[in-house]
Order: sequence, then C-alpha cells, then structure tokens
Amino acid sequence: MAKKDYYEVLGLDRSASSEEIRKAYRQLARKYHPDKNAGDKTAEERFKEMQEAYDTLSDENKRAAYDQFGHNAFDPSSMGGAQGAHAFHGNFSDIFENVFGDIFGDRQGGGGRAQQRGADLRFAMTLDLEKVVFGTETTLRIPTWVSCKECQGSGAAKGTKPVTCSDCGGMGQVRMQRGLFTVQQTCPTCRGQGQKITDPCSRCRGQGRVQEEKVLSVKIPAGVDNGDRIRLQGEGEAGLNGAPPGDLYVEIHVKPHPLFDRQGQDLHCQMPIHFTMAALGGELEIPTLQGKVKLKIPPETQSGKIFRLRGKGVQAMRGQSVGDLLCHIAVETPVNLSREQKELLEQFQTALEADKKNHSPQERSWFERVRAFFEGH
Repeated sequence: MAKKDYYEVLGLDRSASSEEIRKAYRQLARKYHPDKNAGDKTAEERFKEMQEAYDTLSDENKRAAYDQFGHNAFDPSSMGGAQGAHAFHGNFSDIFENVFGDIFGDRQGGGGRAQQRGADLRFAMTLDLEKVVFGTETTLRIPTWVSCKECQGSGAAKGTKPVTCSDCGGMGQVRMQRGLFTVQQTCPTCRGQGQKITDPCSRCRGQGRVQEEKVLSVKIPAGVDNGDRIRLQGEGEAGLNGAPPGDLYVEIHVKPHPLFDRQGQDLHCQMPIHFTMAALGGELEIPTLQGKVKLKIPPETQSGKIFRLRGKGVQAMRGQSVGDLLCHIAVETPVNLSREQKELLEQFQTALEADKKNHSPQERSWFERVRAFFEGH
C-alpha cells in the first residue's frame, strides 16, 4: 500500500514552519495516542503514521530529502536512501522522548522516589441555625491517612533508606525497543518510583503513611450559610514520599428551624394572630435568636403585613452588618365556633352592614377591579 503524503498526514501544506509542524503533531498525538485509545487499531495505525511523518518533517535534513525525493528518500534501494535511513535511525529515540515529555509530562524519577500530594478530604457538618448565626467551635474526628511517625514517611525501616532501582537506574522509566519504535514506560520493578525499599517499615509496611483517626478543633465563624465550605489547609490525607498533604474541606449544612427561615442575612417568620387583635390592635411577645421581644400590633392590621425588627437577623461573615427579622402577619379565621359565638358574629356582621362606612377596603377595591374586568370584556 502506498504511503500517504507526510504533509497530508499532519494536515499541513509544504510551506509549514517548524513550529507549525510541531504544533500540529502535538495536537494529533494527544488525540490518537495508544494510552488514550486502548484497543483501537485504527487510532494505533494513525498514530504510527503521524510519528513517522513528524520524525521526517521535524528534521531539516530528512525534510529536505523528502521534499526532493518523496518516500524514496528513505528506501535503501533508491537514490538518497542510505542517507535517509541513517538519519532516521540515528534520531528517532531523541525525538520520541522530547515530544512526549512535553505532551504527557516527564515522569522520570531523577534518582528519587516519585512524590504524590495527599488527597483532599470533604466532611459534611450539620449545624443548628443558632450555631451558624453566632458561630461555634466544634471537634471533628476524621479517619484519614497520616504520615508514619515510625519511618518519618520514608517507608523504610529505621536505620535504612530506599535504594536506587537497578532496572531503571533511578529514572522510574524504562525503554523497550518495538521494531522501529522505542517505547518508554513505567518501570515494572519500582513502579515508577525510581527507588526500592529493601527493608520496609513494620508499621506502615513501606507505604510511608498509616490510617488513623485525626481529631481536629474547627472554628465555625458567625454568618456561614448552608453550602458554605471551610478550608483547612494541610489537614487532608498525607502525601506519598514526603509530598505535602491535601486539604480538608468542611461543608456546612444547616438544619431546618421550626420558627425561622433564613434568606441571606435576614430571618423570616410567619406570625398568626387572631382577627380581633388584627382589628383592635394589641401587643405580642415574640421570640428572636437573641431573646424575647415585644411587638406592638396596631389596629386594623391586615393579613400579609410585615413587621421588621432591625438587627435581629444574621451577622455578615465578612463585615459588621447584621440582617433583620421580618415577621409576616397571618390573620386567622376562628374555627369550631359555638352557636352563641356564631350568633354574636352575625350580629356583628349586621352592624357592619348597617354602618355605611367602608370597613373592608381591600374587599371593596377587589370587587371594583372585578367589575371593571367584566365590563371591559
């Protein structure tokens, strides 16, 4: 089968610069690399074509030969073949290492064991409304991985230390020849660590960390809200091989309150009152999170009226401002009336109708709007 044009394989024209060639190859390599397309034969063949094209076009001498002779430049039986084949075998490994080090990250150990930052942890904490409004301090018990004190996180028994892996020379990677390709992979002996522990710590069994229950004292600031997260830096899982630990995120969940509903910095409550108090006025003792207060209900208070109590809400987590408590009035209609009570209400209704004054302004206004609506249609 005839080989595809190298420029066509990389999606370039023949005037492409070296940087454009490199950029095109990097983009395609991310897409078709075997590690990301396991078992996909089409992607594997596409990757081989790209690698061959890039190997040629990224080298000035081989590109010049290809531009002049095409694929024959690397055929030993044709003119120019010897030079092309020599250049190909001489530089392939270096190109593979440099390009893939950029794309997938250089994972060589450099003579030391590979470090891995500890995992972040999340802890859901459920609190009463009073505690998030005023702030509190609580104790957490969290099962997590902590650095082994016996070996100081090295994983090696006391008095010993990890030794350099003889198979990879401490690099954590080994190279294997696959025909024309040199494949670099994680060292199977040290698993990419670059070092081996010949005498592991008896407590952590060479892991460098152990699982324990960590006890933490956490201060919950006043004003936190449902869903807020508090970050405790360095209180997550211990890292591997001396790497820094992760963080602990405490996620706040607030229990529903039987009286108050929080909306931002304000608290809201529904306050039912008898219709006689709504008509005549009076005084109520109502609860707040700061204690009891007296609220004066003026005469002729309508259902839905809102009374605002300044400074009885929630303090802002940042700043000194404090929200309010908003009391929503709900006028209750009496139920379970006796015959005598019903008769008294009927007399009261008759007295209202005999009086020509407007005692129900909202009712009258509503009926007027209803009449206007029907007349308009």
